[in-house]
This record gives sequence, C-alpha cells and structure tokens, in this order.
Amino acid sequence: MRTIAGLARDGGVGVETIRFYQRRGLLDTPERPAGDGAAGRIRRYTLSDVRRLRFIRSAQAAGFTLEQIAELLQLDASDDRTRVRALARERIVWLDSKIAELGAARAALERLASQCEASEGGPCPIIAAFEEGHDQAR
Repeated sequence: MRTIAGLARDGGVGVETIRFYQRRGLLDTPERPAGDGAAGRIRRYTLSDVRRLRFIRSAQAAGFTLEQIAELLQLDASDDRTRVRALARERIVWLDSKIAELGAARAALERLASQCEASEGGPCPIIAAFEEGHDQAR
C-alpha cells in the first residue's frame, strides 16, 4: 500500500498527473479509510494501481490518446481483441502520417540549412523561410 506520492514515484509521474488521470476516469480514487487523525484518513493505493498507471504511461508512449486508453482499459475487461487490434492499426496509420510529416519537415530544414551555409550575405534563408511562413499564416 502506498500514498499518492508513492504511486506517483512508482509510476514516474507527478501527483497532479495522478489526480488528472483520476478526473479523467483512468485511475480510481480510493476511499479514505476511517480512523482518527490525519494519518488514518490517507488514501492508499495498491500494486494494481501501479500496474494500471504504468499501462497508461506505456500506452501514451505508444501514441494512444487518453480517450483511446480509456477504451483499451474497458476492452481489457471485455476481452474484445478485434477492437484492440483496430485501435492499434488506427494508431499505426496516424503514426505513419506523423512520421511522413516529420520527414518532410526534416528535409525542408536540411535544405534551408544547406542554403544558409552556401550563402554569404543577405537574409538567412532559414529566418526568411520562417518569416514567409508566418506571413502566409495570417
């Protein structure tokens, strides 16, 4: 049994992250035990809470949104592997798209860095490109 601070430490997050997950319904908020004094009324978290927190963090690292993580947690109870696979495939498509975007951004920045290196005077191509992009966004 651990306090919220212990749960946060074991899960590698801050206490406010725990509270945020609780508000989102991803983590349960344990009842305060009956007892005298403040020490007797401290909520206690179990190893199961640590596992659930680590699951949430791992799923986030894999690119799942909090809404999808909530669905995954519900699906775990129902054993609906078809939907779990569908969610994973959706994230793969999204990640592939994001990787392509980042690759294009990297290539553009590489081009600009080469142009900047090759030019001796005038405005820096990198700065100019960002200013042009800002003007176009207006």
